[in-house]
Amino acid sequence: MFSPEGPTLRELAVQALSSVEHGYDLLAPKFDHTPYRTPDRVLDAVASALADLGPFGAGLDLCCGTGAGVDVLSRVCRDRVTGVDFSAGMLAVARQRAVPEGPAVSWVRADARALPFGPAFDLVVSFGAFGHFLPRELPGLFGQVRSVLRPGGCFAFPVVAPPRPGSLGYWTLLGFDAVMRVRNALWRPPFVMYYRTFRLGDVGRELTRAGFRAELRALPEFGRRPDGSPRARLLVARRLS
Repeated sequence: MFSPEGPTLRELAVQALSSVEHGYDLLAPKFDHTPYRTPDRVLDAVASALADLGPFGAGLDLCCGTGAGVDVLSRVCRDRVTGVDFSAGMLAVARQRAVPEGPAVSWVRADARALPFGPAFDLVVSFGAFGHFLPRELPGLFGQVRSVLRPGGCFAFPVVAPPRPGSLGYWTLLGFDAVMRVRNALWRPPFVMYYRTFRLGDVGRELTRAGFRAELRALPEFGRRPDGSPRARLLVARRLS
């Protein structure tokens, strides 16, 4: 599951018993050697899909972590790119990364629920971060995204088809969420990370309420399931006004 450069079992246990922010501060130096980092295959597919929608001016990577999503923005944005995250440790690693040639890149430490920007961006992306937000936080989160987008701006993120009920993947995610709920009931501070709370139907409704028009675009690189539905899609939400 982890490369030799990845965290040890003890390090993972210490992280799991920390807050979300401190846990990622601890994990940051080895984060890119874990399965939690968004795979290059996903990043490349999203970049390809966004290239068909762009080009864009300024881009923001929401909950940027060590900055993998900033590389995507650098491919499709002309003016400038910003990565924002609330973990100082993750941002420290991001600042050390070699950023591809392209627009200027800046890194900002801030909470996604209280973004310190005006409507300055044409594109906001996010990769793998939504499990850290409880369902009741989505209206505020999407409202923050809308507030930093210019009218007509785009909010985009990949979504993977959920595992079928009864499959190994289904029980794995269900078990992870159950363990996390028990952990948070017994231990403080909480570590919010759930795989089954970010439901596409709820997300679509909240995006509409926040002032977006959302659509789903298949990511053909990942093929289709036996029923013909895409295995992975890009959710593209446009700010209406």
